[in-house]
Amino acid sequence: MQGQITNHQNHAASHFSGGCVNHPNTESARILVVDDHPSSRMTAVALLSLEGYEVLEADSGPQALACVARGKLDLVLLDVMMPGMDGYEVCRRLKQDEQTRLIPVVFVTALDDRRARLRGIEVGGDDFLTKPFDQLELSARVKSLVHQKRLNEDLDHAEQVLFSIARTIESRDPNTGDHCERLVSYGQAFGRYLGLSRSQIRDLMWGGYLHDIGKVGIPDSVLLKIGSFTPAEWAVMQQHVLIGEQICQPLRTMRGVVPIIRHHHERWDGSGYPDGLVGDDIPLLAQVFQLVDIYDALTNERPYKPAYPPEEALAMMQQETERGWRNPELMAKFTAFIHEYCGASSLSTAEACFQRTELPTPAVHDDAKTPANHPENQPANQPTEVRSQRQF
Repeated sequence: MQGQITNHQNHAASHFSGGCVNHPNTESARILVVDDHPSSRMTAVALLSLEGYEVLEADSGPQALACVARGKLDLVLLDVMMPGMDGYEVCRRLKQDEQTRLIPVVFVTALDDRRARLRGIEVGGDDFLTKPFDQLELSARVKSLVHQKRLNEDLDHAEQVLFSIARTIESRDPNTGDHCERLVSYGQAFGRYLGLSRSQIRDLMWGGYLHDIGKVGIPDSVLLKIGSFTPAEWAVMQQHVLIGEQICQPLRTMRGVVPIIRHHHERWDGSGYPDGLVGDDIPLLAQVFQLVDIYDALTNERPYKPAYPPEEALAMMQQETERGWRNPELMAKFTAFIHEYCGASSLSTAEACFQRTELPTPAVHDDAKTPANHPENQPANQPTEVRSQRQF
């Protein structure tokens, strides 16, 4: 791209030759002004520079995207009506990109009609300003959105820290593979099959990563023990759901995930832990996640058992349901889901099943139907008799 970078910390730049021009103030937020009309663009640049912001400018949609790609921005002030790529398309691309989705976009337009605003909302716009600018309104809106953007970044960073912790826990056990990634895919597919809302499906997917995050607080001497648990060790292991809840509860975005973390070891008849909930007192997403988790473990090999074919795995889960451990209605829907995705016939292995449906091959996970002397098949207040890793 052509153009020059000039330094006008407290007033607007007077030169622009079609590139991404920077008016730096390194201690302030960085704002990109996009407008194909020089006079309108320079007015915005001047007002924002007076407020102490570091201002960049671009005169077209493609140049705006190039500016965004060059470095971190805190806000984009975007003209709607531009030749070629208009402001709506620029906004749509920014909001669909994981790297730029949190950048606030303020549409600037001379149009003051409802249709233009609705279209702006549809593509992800955060706010609107009408030309000519009101300096006080511009200042207030920009300040508010920049503040909100930085709060969102802090929250996003906190979430990524939690996911990193979860992956670290997964790596402690060499027998589980990439099971969290598989649970994310299972949760998304089954959630859609059930007609759950977008936020519920997101919570299921996040639960795939975070349901066992509390194991970070379980000593290796217990978590990785080969052999039987003592009653005291079993009590320690059960604490992982409570530790996980405490880790994730402070984040508001985790409100829908926390019930999965705490309750994914409850049983329909009340014999599970930590609260011994009965029936529909168990949160729905915890029930849904539990079926996905169990099936994933059943259809993969572990040190204490082989990988069961899908039909055999479903039969085992049905036996648990008849025993009173699972929601009968939800189990029937899960069986139909597996048959629909995998086909009612020729169910030989889970791997072949999910290759046919373009879903990822299931991997080892932690809430499986296991031999009768395994801790998952013991009453919740009983210690384990046979140890299998990451099975609690």
